[in-house]
Amino acid sequence: MGWKTLDDMNLDGKRVLTRVDLNVPVENGKVTDATRIERIVPTVRDILKGGGTPILLAHFGRPRGKPDPGLSLRQVVPALERALGREVTFVERPNPRDLAALPADSVVLVENTRFSPEEEANGDAMADFLASLGDLYCNDAFSAAHRAHASTEGIARRLPAFAGRLMAEELRALEAALGKPDRPLMAVVGGAKVSTKLDLLANLVRKVNHLVIGGGMANTFLAAQGLDVGKSLAEHDMADTARQILTDADEAGCGIILPHDVVVAREFRAGAESQTVAATACPPDAMILDTGPDSVRRIVRTMDGCRTLVWNGPLGAFEIAPFDAATNAAASHAAERTRDGRLVSVAGGGDTVSALNRAGAAEGFTYVSSAGGAFLEWMEGKTLPGVAALGG
Repeated sequence: MGWKTLDDMNLDGKRVLTRVDLNVPVENGKVTDATRIERIVPTVRDILKGGGTPILLAHFGRPRGKPDPGLSLRQVVPALERALGREVTFVERPNPRDLAALPADSVVLVENTRFSPEEEANGDAMADFLASLGDLYCNDAFSAAHRAHASTEGIARRLPAFAGRLMAEELRALEAALGKPDRPLMAVVGGAKVSTKLDLLANLVRKVNHLVIGGGMANTFLAAQGLDVGKSLAEHDMADTARQILTDADEAGCGIILPHDVVVAREFRAGAESQTVAATACPPDAMILDTGPDSVRRIVRTMDGCRTLVWNGPLGAFEIAPFDAATNAAASHAAERTRDGRLVSVAGGGDTVSALNRAGAAEGFTYVSSAGGAFLEWMEGKTLPGVAALGG
């Protein structure tokens, strides 16, 4: 990849405009989960260590291009100071002269970039203004890299640009997973609807050796093959599309793994009475809520022959036991193989992080991306403006 990192830049005496993800959950003015804040700490500290002044740019919520006190980044300052172990200067209306006058070892946080309508429009005026505030541009927000905004794409074309620690780590993981992976390569794709992942499936069947389809979308594929899926969630109007994906996979030499046994129940609630049946024998009054144990064993056997795994979405209704069994078992096996050095595993997007955390498997994966839309668009094979602007 052609992008530069912190290690390629001379930061000494430079004001470093640093795009970060601070879009964290807040209740009653207090941050309730500081994970995203903690993940930017290495970049901020290394900029300071290199003699630079980090000037943090971020969005928060959807203020629709105008100031909204409830969406001010001021409320994340205490959590940011705790994570960094130092004072943070909050600037509501920045100007180059005031920023240049700050002590060199300052950490600055600029107010919500989305308070201006020019941010999401990627307006030249805002990109020019932001560029005037610093000497270098660092993007450490992969989660916002799929948006061509002034603070993610416009500014990167106006200043020497490079990737922060988190962004570089993410890009290296993604390159290892789909860019130049060790093969055989397996992808696990789950979720509710085929219609939301058409581009993803179309891209993967051309790139992976094995594609596991789970969750509600597996029901659509089963129905498309003429099986009765009872009252299961399924997009019957997507049958032709599902069949075309199967045909495309066959032509590309990609093996599709669908459930051949399923866990069914008459109601969707914790502890509901359930049974495992063949995929061909779903009762007409039941719902398919998880992939069956025989199918999981097949997934695990196939995984044992693979070197790389990309994971997006659960295999069943993981939020409620006992319908989390397939996701938990497959994810735990992937984590075990990864810890043993036999698998490179990269996961992200949607409910994936929650599912892997629930399974206790997230820490065992090579990399788990906290990005949602950006991770999904990358898996779809799309160009991410925020990455392309870095030269990658």
